[in-house]
Amino acid sequence: MTTTRAAEHAYEQLAHHLRVGRFAAGARLPGERELSEELGVSRATLRAGLGRLESEGQVHRSAQRGWFVPRQVIGEPPSTLQTFSEMAHARGLRPTARVLRQEVRPATMDEADKLRIAPASPVIQIDRLRGMDGTPVCFDVVVLPEHRAAGLLEADLTDASLYDELRSRCGIAIHRSAYTLTAALADADLARLLETTVGAAVLVGDEVAYTSDGTPVLIGFNKYRGDAYRFAADLYRPV
Repeated sequence: MTTTRAAEHAYEQLAHHLRVGRFAAGARLPGERELSEELGVSRATLRAGLGRLESEGQVHRSAQRGWFVPRQVIGEPPSTLQTFSEMAHARGLRPTARVLRQEVRPATMDEADKLRIAPASPVIQIDRLRGMDGTPVCFDVVVLPEHRAAGLLEADLTDASLYDELRSRCGIAIHRSAYTLTAALADADLARLLETTVGAAVLVGDEVAYTSDGTPVLIGFNKYRGDAYRFAADLYRPV
């Protein structure tokens, strides 16, 4: 069997195992030595097949840990503003969060412009690593004016929805969000947080959230694993 054909064989066999559910979502694949012996190919040939599956989003590689099947891809319903926790619960998954930062600092010029506050005004920055059923999915950063959201400084946001805490502690209800989504590659720090590889695809969400009267109250930056998030939208042509 030629090297090319052997790699194709490895790819086809592994793709079949994934289709029939031999490897469950979130599961770690057997080691490369075991798989190469089972498929009758070299480890280099096996890696070629795994690399093709990785490019298709069917598996992903974790440094020092091996190959894994991605967990269930999450996605936002079209034209619906949902929190991360709401998305998880809607799919029967358990949302998790690790708070990495929760403090006051001066606003940058860009933040002040978006939030319609004076430059260098105090803002609260909250950084969280969000996950579903224990798997890291999103690195989330939010920035809010301190004079509007001071109650969040003492909030325990490990298991709570920030939108819910903002409503209950500060009397602020988010009505709409101006949201943009771009593609990027994970650097070393982000790859470590999301347990993926350097250079892996990520989706970067940039939002400004408003109350019903049009007051901007929150800036958000969300970096999602590209193999675990899907954004959907309804698009219309003018009549």
